[in-house]
Amino acid sequence: MFGRIAAIQAETGAINFGQGFPDQEGPSEVVDAMVAALRAGRNQYAAMRGELVLREAIASHQRTFYGLAVDPDTEVAVTTGASEAMAATLLALIEQGDEVVVLEPYYDAYAAGLEIVGAVRRPVLLSAPDFLLDEQVLRDALSSRTRAIIVNTPHNPTGRVLTSEELELLTRTAREHDLIVITDEVYEHVTFDGRAHVPLATLPGMWERTLTISGSGKSFSFTGWKIGWAIGPEPLVSAVLAAKQWLTFTTNAPAQVGIAAALTEHRDYLRHLPAELAARRDRLCEGLASAGLPVFVPQGTFYALTDVSRLGWSDGLQFCLALPERAGVIAVPVDGFYDHPGGRHMVRWTFAKDVRAIDEGIRRLGCAQLCR
Repeated sequence: MFGRIAAIQAETGAINFGQGFPDQEGPSEVVDAMVAALRAGRNQYAAMRGELVLREAIASHQRTFYGLAVDPDTEVAVTTGASEAMAATLLALIEQGDEVVVLEPYYDAYAAGLEIVGAVRRPVLLSAPDFLLDEQVLRDALSSRTRAIIVNTPHNPTGRVLTSEELELLTRTAREHDLIVITDEVYEHVTFDGRAHVPLATLPGMWERTLTISGSGKSFSFTGWKIGWAIGPEPLVSAVLAAKQWLTFTTNAPAQVGIAAALTEHRDYLRHLPAELAARRDRLCEGLASAGLPVFVPQGTFYALTDVSRLGWSDGLQFCLALPERAGVIAVPVDGFYDHPGGRHMVRWTFAKDVRAIDEGIRRLGCAQLCR
């Protein structure tokens, strides 16, 4: 779907509220660090585990922001984006026939990875409008064959930041059933309105069973560099590396040097990012509401969801395909993030865009005929 949306954008020049990459770039000094690495000859294969300078920076980041002690030599693996980290994790830790719980709606790469390894997806629906995790729904998804839970918080596409009660429920469930927990935390620095991201690995009894996945693309606005990582106890990380060697084997060496500089020298960027994005969130959400689209205001991430059924559309895909011609903007249907049919009328919009683009997109929506 994302490839199709990109093609439509290229053909029409519509404003792209669909794909979750920012218009702005991160600190220019980070680019300078990568260029310096290129000119210094860091152009051959990096260590499969990742350049030491980046692994040390990742460990320092975890200690600074979360008080989590991580050994950069044995408990960090650098990957070609968080997507490779997820794919390598599933290949390494999940066997054919295993059941894996996912919070629904779920990022579509999870479903693809589980299909590749022959696992059975067990979705736990986060129901609109609050998208809260329900204990009974979670427990109903478990069986004797459940091997792992994939947890995404801040959550794409709903924008939820799981509460301490929800995290405790997941912790208790994982311990009681001896489950591996795979956490996708790529939006860890994109939370709003005073909310804080709490990694599950920091909670009691969770470090030894949790594989934490994150990356630099969303936090530092360098999505094209594809620098991600997996953090966890040595046995889990070693298993991920055993799978990674048959995927990309190693990850872009000069980009690793640049992201190491970002993590160690530009932490203020991470502290200022949420306020900037919150202002854009409010701008977009107010505009969507004014255009007649009921909006679920996100607590984190780059995204807001709307329900297009109020405008007479039962199918978000058809709405999104009509949108470029009707309004000159692009959004993404999220039915591919759902097993439950209730997701068919949901559409995702990103506010990680230039303010002028957001304002122009809102103007176009306000002038368009959006009803079915």
